[in-house]
Amino acid sequence: MAGATGVIGQRLVPLLISDGHDVAGMTRSQGKVDQIAELGAEAVVCNVFDIERLITVVSSFKPDVVWHQLTDLPDDPALIPEFAAANNRIRREGTANLLEASRVGGSSQFIAESVAWQLPGDGGEAVAYLENAVALVGGVVLRYGRLYGPGTYYELELPGKPRISVDQAARQSLRALTMQGGILTLCEA
Repeated sequence: MAGATGVIGQRLVPLLISDGHDVAGMTRSQGKVDQIAELGAEAVVCNVFDIERLITVVSSFKPDVVWHQLTDLPDDPALIPEFAAANNRIRREGTANLLEASRVGGSSQFIAESVAWQLPGDGGEAVAYLENAVALVGGVVLRYGRLYGPGTYYELELPGKPRISVDQAARQSLRALTMQGGILTLCEA
């Protein structure tokens, strides 16, 4: 799982492990290795933009599923505009690199996070790129509503719709493992 220490990734990893899956959690930060180990996963330090290392890492683990939960978002939501280019790069180049590593590594399934609302401008184009690239390989796109709950931008209040609690989003994400491609939108009614 790329993005194992993110707001959803850190919830997904224990759920996958409790379901009997062996999980490698990828981080670009050596400082997050212990956090991944505490979640019960094998920690892998790798930057998604280092394609050669990424292919080596994925090929050596031989995963059945490559799960893309990467974003590049700030802790302070007021800084989101400053991070837009980096987050769009993750959606484009990061997705392309993970797809290539998945192909070379022989993975049979690819799952990637997206959003359940329309982003303007380049952000919307980056989302479309991610979703189209995943669809072309028969992968699953998880379109999350705005997340709320511990560790999110909305810890104490509800965001506008579409929305979903971060814990419910993680639990419902597991449904992607049984899908043969497509889009799964995870939002509250």
